[in-house]
Amino acid sequence: MNEPADDPAVSGPASVPVRSAAAGENDGWRTHNERPSLSESFCTVKVPGKGASLWRKFLAFSGPGYLVAVGYMDPGNWATSLAGGSAFGYTLLSVVLLSNLMAILLQALSLKLGVVAERDLAQACRDHYSRPAAFMLWLACEIAIAACDLAEVIGSAIALNLLFGLPLVWGVCLTAADVLAVMYLQHKGFRLVEAFVITLVATIALCFAAEMIYSRPEVMGILGGLVPKVEILTNREMLFVAIGILGATVMPHNLYLHSAIVQTRNYERTPEGKREAIRFATFDSTLALMGALFINGAILVVAAAVFHRGGKSGVAEIQDAYRLLSPMLGVGMASTLFAVALLASGQNSTLTGTLAGQIVMEGFLNLRLRPWLRRMITRFIALVPALIAAGFYGQSGTAKLLIWSQVILSLQLSFAVIPLVQFTGSRAKMGEFVNPRWLNILAWATALLILALNLTLLGNFFGVPLWRGKP
Repeated sequence: MNEPADDPAVSGPASVPVRSAAAGENDGWRTHNERPSLSESFCTVKVPGKGASLWRKFLAFSGPGYLVAVGYMDPGNWATSLAGGSAFGYTLLSVVLLSNLMAILLQALSLKLGVVAERDLAQACRDHYSRPAAFMLWLACEIAIAACDLAEVIGSAIALNLLFGLPLVWGVCLTAADVLAVMYLQHKGFRLVEAFVITLVATIALCFAAEMIYSRPEVMGILGGLVPKVEILTNREMLFVAIGILGATVMPHNLYLHSAIVQTRNYERTPEGKREAIRFATFDSTLALMGALFINGAILVVAAAVFHRGGKSGVAEIQDAYRLLSPMLGVGMASTLFAVALLASGQNSTLTGTLAGQIVMEGFLNLRLRPWLRRMITRFIALVPALIAAGFYGQSGTAKLLIWSQVILSLQLSFAVIPLVQFTGSRAKMGEFVNPRWLNILAWATALLILALNLTLLGNFFGVPLWRGKP
């Protein structure tokens, strides 16, 4: 399905369009000549025309949602879900659910921007804002991508240490080699990248499905945990972990990523074709993110069923969870499956981080580096603090770095969410595809809630609590 479109005027890596005919000078965007981000993959996945079955069209649009979903189950999520489950049982499952619903909404807006405006979020920001403002947004996003990459490096290194006894320092160094695998897959075609990601997602899901069976959680406890409780707001420690779950779940670089990779599909550049593309891409994204909900929820449920029920309420580090799982469950494979899922999570997230970094640099700066060089720069930035932490502080240092990476991500999140909501709510920019009033209200409420919760997280982290509930 990795075929170039028949009409070279509208697609294909050999002749990449500047803009579509529908995107002119009066659509609220600045007009300038530029290639789309990931131009080598732009419009390379053929979409069946009129008369094709819904199943064939769904398969054609399936894939980008899973590339996005892996960012919602990266190693940075594991520490917060483990801490929430071991300390508070099933109570914070409602926060995992709420975070996932926010993610579904924001990713739907992101893909809509890409389909309608034929721009990714980075290009849209460069079009709309002044050059200094766009540069600051780019810088903040690069820091967030480096922080996310740091979590992936650490997660992969911890998994290699747990599975094979490889020292953390060598594990950190070994993760730099994954750039070769990423570049190989990209060279072979975008469909292969998507297939590889889906395979790793399935691996993680199967591992945690087995963990759920072994841990025998309480069904009524799970159902009760999905209902929000006032205690989450009044208990300061619970609120801190809850905000951490939100900060680790909604990833800023995913919004840039999704708005670009949805353009790999060669859909008709007409209002009808765009409407169909939005519908199928939203279904793909929602389905993939429900899988991410299962995995994040499963981490918390396993922690609640094993550690909280077993009186180990202080388990928050990945290494501690690995050591305790098999003895407490009496199942030798439990710890191994946990580490395998962690390794798959780290490798999956690092692949999509590569694509996001390329999109952000090309979109904000219109600067095109060779993908392998872009990847090595990002990975080197993440390697330095990871090596220092692993070499001098060992396991405790890597655990603290995981937490720091999530705090840095939370700082950048609103700088991606607010422009996205602003652009998709503008009739001048989106035309007939502008968000309806109810969706606009919901989107702005989500953006403001994320901003408020992350400010609270940062205030608590730096010792300036913005919410004074009971301890």
